[in-house]
Amino acid sequence: MTRINTNVPSLVAQNRLQSSNNDLQTALTRLSTGLRINSGSDDPAGLIASEALRSEITSLGKAVSNTQRASQIISTADSALGQVSNLLNDVRGLVVEAANTGALSNEEIAANQLQIDSSLEAINRIAQTTTFQGRKLLDGGLDFLTKAGTNFSKISNLQIDQANLGPNGSLNVSVSVTAAAEQATVSIANIPDATAASKSAGSLDLTRTVAPASAAGSLEFTQANARTDATSGTITLPNAGDFTFAAKAGGAFEGAAGEGLDIIVQTVGSGTLSSIDSSTPGEVTITLEEGKTLAAIAAELSSDTDFDFSSVAAVNVDNTDVVASGNESLTGGADASTSTATIDITADADGVAGNVGLVFTKTNGATTSASINVDGDIEVVVDDNGTTTLEEIRAAIDGISGYSATTTNTDTPPVGDYDNTTAAPTATDLTGGVDAATLTSAISLTAATNGATANGATITFSKVDGTTTPTAVVDGSGNITITVDDDTDVAVSDIVDAINAEGTYEAEADAGDTLTTFNGSTDTDSTTAFAGGGLATGGLAEDVVFELLGKTGSEVFNVSAGTGIDDLVTQINLVKDATGVTATKDGTSLVLTSSEYGSDAVVDLRVIQENAGGTFDTAIGAGARDTGADIQAKINGVDANGKGNELSINTSTLDVAITVEAGSSDSVDFTITGGGALFQLGSDVVSNQQARIGIGSVGSARLGGTSGKLFQLGSGEAAALNTDPNKAAQIVTEAIDQVTSIRGRLGAFQSTTLESNLVSLNETMANLQEAESSIRDADFAQESANLTRAQILVQSGTNVLSLANQNPQNVLSLLR
Repeated sequence: MTRINTNVPSLVAQNRLQSSNNDLQTALTRLSTGLRINSGSDDPAGLIASEALRSEITSLGKAVSNTQRASQIISTADSALGQVSNLLNDVRGLVVEAANTGALSNEEIAANQLQIDSSLEAINRIAQTTTFQGRKLLDGGLDFLTKAGTNFSKISNLQIDQANLGPNGSLNVSVSVTAAAEQATVSIANIPDATAASKSAGSLDLTRTVAPASAAGSLEFTQANARTDATSGTITLPNAGDFTFAAKAGGAFEGAAGEGLDIIVQTVGSGTLSSIDSSTPGEVTITLEEGKTLAAIAAELSSDTDFDFSSVAAVNVDNTDVVASGNESLTGGADASTSTATIDITADADGVAGNVGLVFTKTNGATTSASINVDGDIEVVVDDNGTTTLEEIRAAIDGISGYSATTTNTDTPPVGDYDNTTAAPTATDLTGGVDAATLTSAISLTAATNGATANGATITFSKVDGTTTPTAVVDGSGNITITVDDDTDVAVSDIVDAINAEGTYEAEADAGDTLTTFNGSTDTDSTTAFAGGGLATGGLAEDVVFELLGKTGSEVFNVSAGTGIDDLVTQINLVKDATGVTATKDGTSLVLTSSEYGSDAVVDLRVIQENAGGTFDTAIGAGARDTGADIQAKINGVDANGKGNELSINTSTLDVAITVEAGSSDSVDFTITGGGALFQLGSDVVSNQQARIGIGSVGSARLGGTSGKLFQLGSGEAAALNTDPNKAAQIVTEAIDQVTSIRGRLGAFQSTTLESNLVSLNETMANLQEAESSIRDADFAQESANLTRAQILVQSGTNVLSLANQNPQNVLSLLR
């Protein structure tokens, strides 16, 4: 080549070298990053595919962590539920032990009750404190929320385990019942009512009519009159002076005894002592000794027990100085006495209402008044220091509505005033008020033996003068004659004793009788002949032994002929908790019904022994058996599983269990409005990659079933150990079943949903990562070869370019 302006070989060498350098740079980049696609230019289609795979892998990674987190939450709840289950099992053991009342004391049962109370507290505590990252799990906060619709009250024990609420956050639930659940029923017809043997009965009725009466009381005022000795015994002796004498207190002529006594005075000769002679009735002779002064004679007679004498005259008693004779009578004598005045108080109306107390009160400065006090008594108030007339007191009492007062003076002089020197009056409460009344006594007479023999026998009540003790006599036809006195009070109990002592009939007075004695002259009597006696009739025609089997167990009954349908019902129902069969009466038919509903409910009656023609043999032969029927319904158009009155479905959108009211065939609607624990288990935020489960409360107020709630086992509640241990056992069994169901459901969700989802997610993510790697990651073997090739090409290209650049120098040789 001889041209130098354009070195074509050099240009070719430069291009190839540039291409080799680009290949070398690409190889180095891929080997350093490990990626085949480092920019969109590397592989646009591959970049799009790898980025999509990378997004999916990222989402799957979060789905895996979500699933692991959900599994941890379920494990936490299950652990707490395990403790609740242990506590419930302990409670059940305590209930069973406490039911052994024949061996346990009240103190031991009370100790068991305390343990149950503590267990209930522990269960409530677990329900409130079980949390995961601060969120409570077992307090009902994760349960579904519902809104009642049509006939919502017809369902109970609603348990929503899982629900897909969709984008609207709610789900309508419709329950359409096509056939209600049924109980098992067996009927035994034509069992006539049994009529028990009875005794003939009659009666004797005694009556007394009580007339009404008014209450009455009084205030009695008393004034003391002092005793006055007879005086005026003063004789004026001529030429002498006064010689005074008076009857002595305590003597024979004290007080009124000396009134009008004739006093004779005479003299005797000197040497004979003065004397007194009262031996003659109505007169006293006083003999004065001559020669003595009157004063000396008075002193000499002072020792007399009947009279006092006094004189100040110093004259002698003789024939010249004194006319020694005289006559006088004692006057002014009176015995000590009292004067009384009475205020009589009477209730205006008849009856016991007038029977009140009477209170007399003295108060300084008070105005005379009378009123009914707070105790319902009549209270009279007078001045303690002043003088009050009896008329003022009477008028005050008379002014009280419903009462009248009158004054009676029974002595002379009468008492007219009351003051502080007068003794307080004697107050007599108002008594004697009687309501009109009819007192009765009913004596029932019953034949001593069963049967109709005494039917029609009469009771004769005879009143005969002089009958000291009641008697009873029965004739050959069974007629009884009872005899009492005709005008003397006779105790009703003595009449009863006389009838019982005879022996043919038994007598008893009614407990509520108001008449305790009978008087033939004033009281009345009536009798009823005997009737109503008879022998036993009806009931079973023959003795029978039968076995009754229900869902919970069986019992064998041995019943005698003549037993009525009512007794059969009673006997069977005594053990209905053991058999699960309840007996009722429908006319003359005995109806045996299972306590529960559904296909598991059974009534199986087997006749073990009965003579031909017996009631059971005629009605059912060797026996009869019947089973119940489960409820049939659709929930949201899906055929539900029916068990007794319980319905359930488990679909991708709804997992729910419902108990329908027994015998109800009504449709029910309600709406799930939210709640539950929502777990995102897939890579896409769509409803079919989410799971929403409900975890209800396990507090004592929520655990239980149709028998009741767990809290009722607490002290003082309806199912406490000392109240109803049978109910307690049923409730705790239902609570155990409920907790076990929750644990099983959560365990199933964890094992079948979460764990399987976790495996699937991990496998999917591995596959996607492999796919993404195959698209985006560099193949080191290939890229290493590419690097080596590029390196060689760059080196050779550089050498070739050097040679190509030397070609123009060869032209210079032409110019030399």
